[in-house]
Amino acid sequence: MTRPFEQLPFSSLPETPRVPHRYADWPTEDLVLDSRPFGRHRVRVRTLGAGPPLLLVHGLMTSSYSFRYVADALAQSHRVVVPDLVGSGESDAPDVSYRPAAYVAWLAELVQALRIEGCDVVGNSMGGYLAMRFALEHPGMLRRLVNVHSPAMPLPRLRALRLAMRAPGAARLLGTLVQLDPERWVHANVHYYDETLKSREECRVYAAPLRTAAGRRAFARILDETLDPTALAGFCAELEVLRRMAEPFPVPLLLLYAEQDVMVPPEVGAALHRLVPSARYVTVPHASHFLHVDAPAAFLRETRAFLSAPEPPDLPRT
Repeated sequence: MTRPFEQLPFSSLPETPRVPHRYADWPTEDLVLDSRPFGRHRVRVRTLGAGPPLLLVHGLMTSSYSFRYVADALAQSHRVVVPDLVGSGESDAPDVSYRPAAYVAWLAELVQALRIEGCDVVGNSMGGYLAMRFALEHPGMLRRLVNVHSPAMPLPRLRALRLAMRAPGAARLLGTLVQLDPERWVHANVHYYDETLKSREECRVYAAPLRTAAGRRAFARILDETLDPTALAGFCAELEVLRRMAEPFPVPLLLLYAEQDVMVPPEVGAALHRLVPSARYVTVPHASHFLHVDAPAAFLRETRAFLSAPEPPDLPRT
């Protein structure tokens, strides 16, 4: 392994990942969803295993491919459902707003369309943030939630990003930069503790939606709207109200954070735990923002233990 987070030159990436996976073998279907915020669109969904439903929600600029090293193991005890979020992966990218409230409404519509109400949920990065908002608004639609290293606070870098995206022509400039070489863009902006896990295959998968005008437009809107620091501040304020009222988070929550991360500072996890003291908070060494990729054994150990633990008797189930 190279030094932690030391990126290899793009030209030296292997064609296929050095750690094999079965992502290409996962059963795949297209779900046509009539969505209130996003209109009628197609959602690419992969499903494997049998048992209680478990929804995996990926983050920004990734896709269901993000869970390639853990979904098969989780499918030994669950029916694992792995969609590409609207605007990402192989799903459609409608020309509409991508505000957090729209994504939360979309998650509720997706869960209902898939008939997996009461599912467990794992969300990574932006997916964890959206899943926590989903739990706050629709606690009866999920049973437990694992949040893997999501943003939560309106950090200065997010405020700076928001200001940059609000500048005239910013979205067009971003699209131009991405379009020059989407695969190199992915390589430069996805960071692993062990960068030798990367491959040209991964870059192609994540770059695919960025090759289209619709995909680049959705990516820019997600950066601008979904990760809006004002919305993040409102989210933290809602959690602070619950904390002051000594109310637990509405569903059992595991906060799973890497001790090193160059994308979201690991201190975010500790700060989020202070806002949600009812959550279980676990840190993982030698891992990244995508610890389910470069620390899958630790991810599976903590996630399985959390999902199989006895139900706390005092949590509201409304």
